[in-house]
Amino acid sequence: MKRTNVYADPADLEIIKRAAQRRGVSEAEIIREGIHLAALASQSWDEPLFSRTYAGSGRSPSQQEVREAVADASLRGVEPDAA
Repeated sequence: MKRTNVYADPADLEIIKRAAQRRGVSEAEIIREGIHLAALASQSWDEPLFSRTYAGSGRSPSQQEVREAVADASLRGVEPDAA
């Protein structure tokens, strides 16, 4: 890890202090977790999240088609996506 200095609003520091006490961890751990989550939220990936393709019509099923698939699967006792 690398040490750095940041400026924070006193109200935010109080929230961090209370959260650390509740969770039984250091304030630094709460801050590191927040930095990590902020970094992940700002990250972009070169690859798409879902790369698999599925055979199909390319359109979303209608509400009625979904109801029928779920009803059919429940009558057969299987998961709907396995139908």
